[in-house]
Amino acid sequence: MKNTSCKPLRKASVILAALLLAALIAVLCSCGQETDKVYIYNLGEYLADGSEGIFDCISGFEEYYEELTGRKLKVYYTTFDSNEDLYAKISGGASGYDVIFPSDYMVERLISEDLLLPIDIEATCEKYGAECNLENIGEQFRGLYYDPEDAYSVPYTYGRVGIIYNTNYVDEEDLGGWDILWNEKYKGKILQFNSARDGFGTAQYHLGIDVNTTDPEEWQKCLDLLLEQKSLVQGYVNDEVYNKMESGEAWIAPYYDGDYFFMLDVNEDLGFYYPEPTNVFVDTMCVPKGAPDKEIGELFINYMLSEEPAIASAEFIYYASPNSVVYESEEYAEDMGEEVMEVLYPEDFDMQAEFEKNAYRNLDPATLEIISSMWEELKISGGMPTHVYIVAAVLAIVIAAALAVMAVRSRKRSKWW
Repeated sequence: MKNTSCKPLRKASVILAALLLAALIAVLCSCGQETDKVYIYNLGEYLADGSEGIFDCISGFEEYYEELTGRKLKVYYTTFDSNEDLYAKISGGASGYDVIFPSDYMVERLISEDLLLPIDIEATCEKYGAECNLENIGEQFRGLYYDPEDAYSVPYTYGRVGIIYNTNYVDEEDLGGWDILWNEKYKGKILQFNSARDGFGTAQYHLGIDVNTTDPEEWQKCLDLLLEQKSLVQGYVNDEVYNKMESGEAWIAPYYDGDYFFMLDVNEDLGFYYPEPTNVFVDTMCVPKGAPDKEIGELFINYMLSEEPAIASAEFIYYASPNSVVYESEEYAEDMGEEVMEVLYPEDFDMQAEFEKNAYRNLDPATLEIISSMWEELKISGGMPTHVYIVAAVLAIVIAAALAVMAVRSRKRSKWW
């Protein structure tokens, strides 16, 4: 009689060997497979990044791309502080990005200088068998002045500039307009934009001057007003506004509506209002000229319009979304809360009309040069804020004391030599 007790053992060994061989082949194949790359350039903290348990758009797109194409992908994600910083990088000709996130007026400028590629997301989606999400963009965000044919950009978010203030220190009677930024009562507690268009914009809206004027005399009036304000200003800021307003170091700041809610999460004593008139802006997604891989860039833009990354990013950055899968979502509205929805999506807000009146537009080179020169003049003239002088004085005293000690020690040493 044959011994059959070893048959199951041999069978298991064969299966195990086959599995190991398959795994080895997969490893060897993966070692030889190149990883595709895509380079994204966005504003800081302007996309759901996986922090605090929220959805991660970057890793999500890497997974989406692999499912779609069967290829690995690595996303390289870097950030900038302002549209002007973005422009400096892109106009320098060596950016190497596949997707950038400029605001409306900067899109118009980049188009005029032939620095953007026309995008065809529908064709790219069809090529890769992906569902096209362009139809999610609301009609009121199509055909806007900066890209009337929607040939170079896709709207990502929109918002308005408002005034953030500390309710513990700012009197209610002073609220409502732009004049609070020039109120002597709050000297040393006022912040100002560290951005030429936004900084001048506060003066233009305050004076009733068109933010897109090309009259040098009108720009000079705004510069004069900003020079008057300078002694009241604690600092010219971008992202530094968060720490200063959250900590109570500063009490008043003009800034973008979505960012107010970030600060409110940390400091519940903050308040917010829209002065009238005020800037209305749209931030977009574009493909710059010279993009290493335009098609992957277009796939990323299309992916960001799909439900999960769109809602996650809208919740994470607190900005209003032009995407219907976001603003029509009951779950999104519930998650954001009544106060946020009332500020970001007011029922009486006419996007097209407000944008037409109060959005920044690209200006001619001569006017841009005037703005740049005047902004430089503002930053270097009239001395520094008081707190800078105080710090400098303290440092001078410390240095003088240190030098005195060194001199005494030197004299003591000299007695022994």
